[in-house]
Amino acid sequence: MKFKLIYPIWEKLDRQTRFTLPPHGPVVMAAALPDHVDVDFIDENVQEINFDDAVDFVGISMMLTAQIKRGWEIAAIFRKKGIKVIFGGIATMLHAEEMQEHADSVFLGEVEGRLEQVFEDFKQNRLKKVYDYMHDFPPIENVGTARRSILKRDMYNYRGVQMVDLVHASRGCRFNCYPCAVRFLGGRKFRPRPYDKVVEEMASIDNNRLFIVDNSLAQDKDWEIGLFKEMIPLKKKWCCHPIENDDKVLDLAAQAGAWFVYQAIFDSSDFIRERVKRYHDYGIAVEGSILLGLDYHTEDYIKKWMDFLLDIELDMAEFTILTPFPHTKTFDDLHEARRIFSYDWNDYTCGKVVFQPKMMTPEKLQEMYYYCWDKFYEEEPANYKMFKMLKKVMDKEKADGTYKPRVRE
Repeated sequence: MKFKLIYPIWEKLDRQTRFTLPPHGPVVMAAALPDHVDVDFIDENVQEINFDDAVDFVGISMMLTAQIKRGWEIAAIFRKKGIKVIFGGIATMLHAEEMQEHADSVFLGEVEGRLEQVFEDFKQNRLKKVYDYMHDFPPIENVGTARRSILKRDMYNYRGVQMVDLVHASRGCRFNCYPCAVRFLGGRKFRPRPYDKVVEEMASIDNNRLFIVDNSLAQDKDWEIGLFKEMIPLKKKWCCHPIENDDKVLDLAAQAGAWFVYQAIFDSSDFIRERVKRYHDYGIAVEGSILLGLDYHTEDYIKKWMDFLLDIELDMAEFTILTPFPHTKTFDDLHEARRIFSYDWNDYTCGKVVFQPKMMTPEKLQEMYYYCWDKFYEEEPANYKMFKMLKKVMDKEKADGTYKPRVRE
């Protein structure tokens, strides 16, 4: 059976440094496909879709809300040709009801151990409209190594420099952050993978640079300590979301190859200042993740906050606008208050205002978003800051003998 798996193109943030990372969801899904399925993967962010290919079945994997309308367009073209289409991925789960209007089938939930039935049903012409496994999680021990062989590897680099491969060490989240849907998607319980499974997958990746995509590693201190100890011999260099604010954990993370963290910078407190400093003390760079548009944000607050961000010497920063994704407390609150004025999912890029802020106009919040990007990178452009971070990781690789030269000029 010829199965075409497609990852639709999506709009990037205006000021963000331009590079494309290999997607994670499709390679996890591909690892769970039955052996008899011949899969051809197309990432529309780096490739064009050939709609004339002879295929039996099409899957469209969508991680982001901003991808779904393009996913619908792609599905319509194949369905017009008489080819059945199934949707899956995070965005499919967040928009399950409306997704059913645009596909022959939708898959909701985690895929391990579930796709044999889907493809058998397709073969027998009895494909279900919905395969609903939301919160019916497979044993975490069943999560194996993602199938990265489907990727066109030479397309994922930045100016010839090898970028990161994505991998996950856990699922679920015990936190309940205001703008986040992870607890809806992956459950309210932290579900760590066994160390040997994680290390086996990391060792199999032909790339020394990884992005551990877990929502937060700082969920179980003992688990973090055990994981980092197991990772040390790999000599990988990696980035992640927050690490436990603990000397032993940070030291082991540095020994295990921690390169930089994405750290939410939610205020201008001494706690945040010290948090960034402690990462730096252990040689771990920090890319601040700054969310604009909360109800207490005024123009003056954001400008003073911007001064603080420059003062604490973040290595990089990414600014986003509060976006009310379905199945988040943000969506519930703003929708109920009738403050959302755009439900056009193409606008849900995290770089566009789609709701009425409390302390300023939508236009002013949009203006402040661009102000922050421009102000932060005024002295050193984003490309230069990115170069400095890449140089750091290359220096570390040269020191331990794992450095590989540029992938292409």
